[in-house]
Amino acid sequence: MQMPSGKIDVVMFAPCGMNCFVCYKHCLHKKPCAGCLRGDRDKPEHCRKCKIKDCVHSKGLSYCFECSAYPCVRIKALEKSYTTRYGTSLVENGSKAKKQGLETFMGCQKEQYTCPACGGVISLHDAQCSECGRMTETGDKKGKKG
Repeated sequence: MQMPSGKIDVVMFAPCGMNCFVCYKHCLHKKPCAGCLRGDRDKPEHCRKCKIKDCVHSKGLSYCFECSAYPCVRIKALEKSYTTRYGTSLVENGSKAKKQGLETFMGCQKEQYTCPACGGVISLHDAQCSECGRMTETGDKKGKKG
């Protein structure tokens, strides 16, 4: 999957602060996931059963950062996992998206997760390009956060 020539659709920003466009599942070629805000088709089971997504929807919100309890216990637990395993902060992503606006934030994410060798999408989860297979460090892991 090539990074789009235009903008990454803001609907790919998950309620928790994850950019679904750079998720390993979305980067797969056969049936990419459409993102957390668009139904459950072709999603991994843990995404279909996501308690964070359910919580946000039960409150009539789209994103966790819109909630007065942000960051809550659930987000803090996921934050710890993402910071440790993938070198990215979902809380920081949510805060930046709220402050900058989703379009600006996703523009920074596009720059950060585009493979410099071929223009493919670098997966946040395994740092591998969807097109050429190149293993690379994402901007987060280099300290250049978007």
